[in-house]
Amino acid sequence: MRIFLLLFFFISFASLAQNTVELTPEERAYLFHIVKKSQILDTSMGRYFDYKGPMIKYPNKSINYDSIESLMITNPSLLVIRTEEINKTEKGVVLEAANKTALWEFNRCLHFQREGGPAFDPYKAEYDKFVEVLIKYLPTNALTRKNGTVVPNKKLDNLSNPSLSIDDRIAFLGSFQFLDENDRMVTLKGFNQGITEYVQKRTLEIFTALGGEASVLQNVLIAAGDGSSSGGEESREKDEKGRWTDGLPKAVGLFPYQTQLTVPERKVEPLLFNESDYKTVGENKNTNLHFDVWSYNKEKQTTVVIEKHGLTYHLFSSGENRFLSPDSSFINGNTFQSMINDLEFVRIAKLKDMIYGKRGYDYQIKDNTKKKDKTELLIEKHEKKYSDFGYKPIVTKNKMSRKTKKQKKNAAPGKQIDYQPITDSQKDVRKDEQNSIVGLYGQYDFYKREIERLKKEKEECIDILARYQRRLETYKQLIGTHWATYKEKDGIYMFQDSSTFDMMTQEFHFKADSIREDFEVRVLAIPENCLSDLADEVMLHMSLVDATPHYDARLRIELNDVFASDKWDLARPLFDKEDSVAVRQFFEEMLNKKAPFTIVAKGQGIGLWNGSRTVKNPKPVEQLAYKGSKMDTTYLRLRKSELFINLEKHIQIEVNSYTDPVTSNLQVQNATLTALMAKYKLSKNDILSVYRTATLLKKLKQEINTLAPLYLDKDKSKAVLSRFNKEMAKAKIIVGKTSVKLSELDK
Repeated sequence: MRIFLLLFFFISFASLAQNTVELTPEERAYLFHIVKKSQILDTSMGRYFDYKGPMIKYPNKSINYDSIESLMITNPSLLVIRTEEINKTEKGVVLEAANKTALWEFNRCLHFQREGGPAFDPYKAEYDKFVEVLIKYLPTNALTRKNGTVVPNKKLDNLSNPSLSIDDRIAFLGSFQFLDENDRMVTLKGFNQGITEYVQKRTLEIFTALGGEASVLQNVLIAAGDGSSSGGEESREKDEKGRWTDGLPKAVGLFPYQTQLTVPERKVEPLLFNESDYKTVGENKNTNLHFDVWSYNKEKQTTVVIEKHGLTYHLFSSGENRFLSPDSSFINGNTFQSMINDLEFVRIAKLKDMIYGKRGYDYQIKDNTKKKDKTELLIEKHEKKYSDFGYKPIVTKNKMSRKTKKQKKNAAPGKQIDYQPITDSQKDVRKDEQNSIVGLYGQYDFYKREIERLKKEKEECIDILARYQRRLETYKQLIGTHWATYKEKDGIYMFQDSSTFDMMTQEFHFKADSIREDFEVRVLAIPENCLSDLADEVMLHMSLVDATPHYDARLRIELNDVFASDKWDLARPLFDKEDSVAVRQFFEEMLNKKAPFTIVAKGQGIGLWNGSRTVKNPKPVEQLAYKGSKMDTTYLRLRKSELFINLEKHIQIEVNSYTDPVTSNLQVQNATLTALMAKYKLSKNDILSVYRTATLLKKLKQEINTLAPLYLDKDKSKAVLSRFNKEMAKAKIIVGKTSVKLSELDK
């Protein structure tokens, strides 16, 4: 059952981009600092923060980023941020940098606001923006008026202190008499919502300033655990290797917990597990999720579960660093699965054995019931026997007993020996029967008490078992019962439904789809043991952003309507000055012989607009003429050619060409193409797109052969061109269900 659902804010990038904020020298310097200190950020975008000043080092030769940061603040020209290249970086990675900068800035803003004085002046405008957001979510009793303006009560300032744990904040709220129990709950949630919304807006501003683009964006801060902050008492946050670093602000109080109001105590408590609902972006765009773990316990495996349509994708920490991956291996410490296993196969199994096992309560109750019933039968038997004595006559015999005879024989002559006749009343037998009956009643009462004790203990065990079963059911629901299978290659995990996770960028991608679909993200803190309600906190930053395929290609050339009707000549160059950095990267990767290199070229024929980009029309229908203007956008956007050079994990050049649906008047004279058209039922539009793709490949070859000697020395240029031209000579252009070699088009 969902107790509390965070509010998420879908922000239109287009509306905010109109008011793009310039980064201050301090923000630029801090961005450089955190990017260089983070493995993920530095690998993905570090080279686009071009520092042109002296490299200051400590005596141990490590780089002194604090001093470099100070130097860049006083001399901003020393740092060039290449936003046009950052724009091609994974969006979640850029958002991670933007979020850390926003938190750093917000942390300082709140600190100086509490201290007061001139140091707060540069941050006052931002603080006022935060207050403007915050007051929307606070109850009336938490607000007051200052100079005619509604503001939060001054006593609440410490609720936004980033150093306070949630336990501290709950205790702090409990000291205010002007807030009732419900007000305290609403106030705590209000601060969570206000911080979340403000940080998201500020993160998006910084993301935009770095060249980021998005139509849908959510920036979420998540905390889960018991709220004691036992795992994060240090004054800073952790880097990838679990080290506490000055490159990250202390922000424990800015990560909101989901909370509940306990019954009957009426006490606000944080939840160990965070469960939040989201939607994919639809519109045939990828939904990109990025995860950035801030605080964790290396002895407990941080666990994130994504669930869509009952299929669960799992991301686990290794314990060695803050990176997540679908690999659940965890050598030292507790995992969520170990909690489940302990609960199911140890605790519950033991209880079931105590109740239903061979010597369990059911067996003991049955055994004691048999003994009680057997004793009851014996009691009835002995009581009947005892009662039968009352109906038997007492027998008197005149015959002397042996003792009397002996006395008479030994008596003096003439002495008279008196004796009584023998009476057989069976007194001893009666007494024995009576004692047996009393003993049997004692046994009967013992078995009866034992059965009652066993039944009571069984009921108690059944109650405990039910609680354990409910907890187990909750745990299994949290971890998911239908785990997505995956295959891994070079740090890329491909799940069974084509969703992917990149270990090196911490990016999870739902494949593009036309519709928006619900999914859930669960962040699980690992309890001390399977029955404990104590768990060290986990703090996580997550972003959700839309992305069109190929947005992160290092070189992305998209040409609309650049060819004349039924022609494929191209007069313009492919590359311009802005592509110089990407071209250099391409050459650098080409020199890495271990990096696979492939060329994928396609003549896509008639195109189809899928809502976000042009794709191949799977069921093309040709038109004899244009319905309206040829330059109408419905036709214009289909006459597209594109070239992508991807450098992530491997080098891939991809070239595509599309045509509009109007019948082509192309005259096909190439015998190879004529034969393919007949055999595979290809249209003239298919062949036209083949020729246009071939033009882009030839143009690419020409320009690469020209640029390599300009960018590289002789030996490196020779190595790059040898590899490039060798692959180009083998290039084929896929069309329909067949392909044609580039060399065959010249015949």
